[in-house]
Amino acid sequence: FTSTTTRHARISSSLLSMTEQSSSSTDINAKHNKHDSSRHGNQQEHKQLSTSSSSTNSASIRKLATLALAASLLWMPVSYPQPSHAAGYGSLTPEQKFVAEAWREVDSAYLDRTFNGQDWFQLRQDAVSKKYKTFEEAQTAVAEMMSKLGDKYTKYLSPAKYQSLVDSATGTLAGIGVEIATNKDQIPIVSDVEPGSPAQKAGLLPNDVFLESDGVKFGKESTPDDVALKLRGPQGSKVGVTVLRGQETKDFIIQREPIKVTSVRSYMKNKVGVIRIKNFSATTGATVKETLAELKKKGAKTILFDLRSNPGGLLPGGTETASLFLKANQPIVFVVSNKGVVDAQETFSDGVDTETPIVILVDHNTASAAEVFTAALKENGRAKVVGEQVRGGSFGHFCYFMTADCLSDMLVL
Repeated sequence: FTSTTTRHARISSSLLSMTEQSSSSTDINAKHNKHDSSRHGNQQEHKQLSTSSSSTNSASIRKLATLALAASLLWMPVSYPQPSHAAGYGSLTPEQKFVAEAWREVDSAYLDRTFNGQDWFQLRQDAVSKKYKTFEEAQTAVAEMMSKLGDKYTKYLSPAKYQSLVDSATGTLAGIGVEIATNKDQIPIVSDVEPGSPAQKAGLLPNDVFLESDGVKFGKESTPDDVALKLRGPQGSKVGVTVLRGQETKDFIIQREPIKVTSVRSYMKNKVGVIRIKNFSATTGATVKETLAELKKKGAKTILFDLRSNPGGLLPGGTETASLFLKANQPIVFVVSNKGVVDAQETFSDGVDTETPIVILVDHNTASAAEVFTAALKENGRAKVVGEQVRGGSFGHFCYFMTADCLSDMLVL
């Protein structure tokens, strides 16, 4: 912008200079004519007319020059610097670019535009301007930047933590075999123990409150995922776990083993087929479909879904399972972005069972995809809901991959 203005100013300045030269020349001619008036009587009138004409031309040129300057300032092209240029993006190190990309992903998708009262742009400036000796330092900076948002569900996952999340979603992982939820004080607890798992063999029980794992303490600010990420690890490795049972603190050293997560269990009680879903994964819909057929063969007249302590899981797992019990063209969920863009999802065809009565049992730990499943069946008049008030988390959590580390880093929003 400055260089463009200077160029146009120089052009206009040259025009003004030309008018000044023209004016000076006119004044000299006028004096010369006056001096010779006694010898050139008849020519004096002609010279005065010439001088008057020159003065008029001079004034016209001045006006034209002024107009040229104004026009140049008014119509000159304004070139705004691109964000990458403004931040010197090309001169950033790979670590600084990684931090900048993390900031940009959160800035584009985060719902709370107050950013927890933080000066969000200053945070970026501070983080990007730092000199990082290692990539691990940049990862730590991103994690610290996310923590300032005060949102325990917005976090940075390193490649190792991301892989642990993938293993959980696909149903195969190495861990101790516990299901984790939160109590009414929002502190992570053991909500269930897998039969025959290392946790059961070690003596962990439902309702044990997690206090610590390998030196990392847990509290109200911790999520079930935080605990799970510490409990999972390489097969055969050991993990220390400290829990509170009643008023007594208990310590365990448990060896991690491959755990096949059984997210769907079922049984018959009188004429009611009970389907217990611990969390929704990519295979939940298919498993529920098979389980439903088996229960109906056993004479089930009503289906009870037990979603207590179901933290959710994969949203597609919840919507696909709900569609098994809905007719075609019925709404399942509306996802609204921070920019107000609505993604409406509905069924494409009739489900496998649109008639059998359904009851859904929930509690305060029923959340996320489990809430979507519950609401889809309830709002479409397909099921009755009983139990406690659900968690009420109406925010979907999405993963954003970071290109700076071979697409293996991830932000969860």
